[in-house]
Amino acid sequence: MTTSLKRERYTPYITFTRKEWAERSGDAMLQLHDYDLEPLHGMNEPLTKEEIQQVYLPLAQLLNLYVTSSQQLHNATSKFLSSHESKVPYIIGIAGSVAVGKSTTARVLQRLLQGWSNHPKVDLVTTDGFLYPNKVLEANNLMNRKGFPESYDIKRLIHFLADVKSGKEKVAAPLYSHLEYDVLPGQLQWIERPDIVIVEGVNVLQVRPRQQQKDPAVYVSDFFDFSIYVDAAEKDIRKWYISRFETLRKTAFQSPDSFFHRYAHLSDTATVELATQIWEDINKPNLEQNIAPTKFRSSLILEKGHHHFVQSIQLRKI
Repeated sequence: MTTSLKRERYTPYITFTRKEWAERSGDAMLQLHDYDLEPLHGMNEPLTKEEIQQVYLPLAQLLNLYVTSSQQLHNATSKFLSSHESKVPYIIGIAGSVAVGKSTTARVLQRLLQGWSNHPKVDLVTTDGFLYPNKVLEANNLMNRKGFPESYDIKRLIHFLADVKSGKEKVAAPLYSHLEYDVLPGQLQWIERPDIVIVEGVNVLQVRPRQQQKDPAVYVSDFFDFSIYVDAAEKDIRKWYISRFETLRKTAFQSPDSFFHRYAHLSDTATVELATQIWEDINKPNLEQNIAPTKFRSSLILEKGHHHFVQSIQLRKI
């Protein structure tokens, strides 16, 4: 037994160092070529074959075990009940702060999980599409709280997940444009009987107290079969956010269609000052008040170091 396993014996999680975790990949072969990496990594976020082989491939193998077990249980239950109901999708939730890299984690896992023959159809849905449109946020004075729990149409998101988990053949999710910084009216992503659905977003593990009777009695995470929290030190996430904002100012913000086009003319110093202010006023409070407290509700925690690479993994005991 390794030192880390001994140390965590009486916690809900088993902790693995990166080296210990990488050993779980066994003899599996990675079928990812260099040209496959470009569409997977995020802006200003390094992604290497080593990171995929040592961190994400073992995670994908573990998830394959969970999905396969779920499928076997479905078959056994169907036989016992003499039922011919089709299996429902296995849902994986991915949470974490803005700029921590959860979108990259979602894309890499989608790509890897598609490699198994028993679950080749893997869809990825981000909760950005379930934000209220800007006109609704503006009317309710919520534009500066975008990403906070109250800025999402949670009822619509729950109905979407309920339809997916009920085995509905075709389910629609709204689409969001980061360029326009708004939900795209009338544009939808159709989910059609996938084997796995990955749901990624800052808010997916949040549970709000039922202060009003109209609040939902169920929560987004109730529909998850497995959940992942991408973690890092606040000072590192802050640095990554500012770096990403600087890059966006030189690229996407230059487009007249960008919601943030007004910032395209800023100097380097003014850009850093603005990004820092946004982090301190909006993203940091949301992280501390709403996102970070949900970390230990997850099935697995990926802890990143200052270099943006995963350095340890915590897996909930079963």
